[in-house]
Amino acid sequence: MIPSQIADAETVLGDEEVALCQRVFDRISSVRRITTDTEREDLAQRVIHSYQHGVKDEGALMRLLI
Repeated sequence: MIPSQIADAETVLGDEEVALCQRVFDRISSVRRITTDTEREDLAQRVIHSYQHGVKDEGALMRLLI
C-alpha cells in the first residue's frame, strides 16, 4: 500500500463524524433504494472515503454521492 492509503485506513472517525456519515448513508440508501449488501458496502466505502478526503459538509457529500 502507498503511505496515503495506509494513513487513510488508520484514521479514526469521532462520534459526530460517524453520525454525519451515517445520515448521508441512510439518505442516499433511501433515495437510491439500495437493497443489496454489496451496494451498501460500496456506498459506505464511498461516503467514508469522500469524508476522509475532505468532503466534510453533509450537503456536499449528498450532492457528490447521489
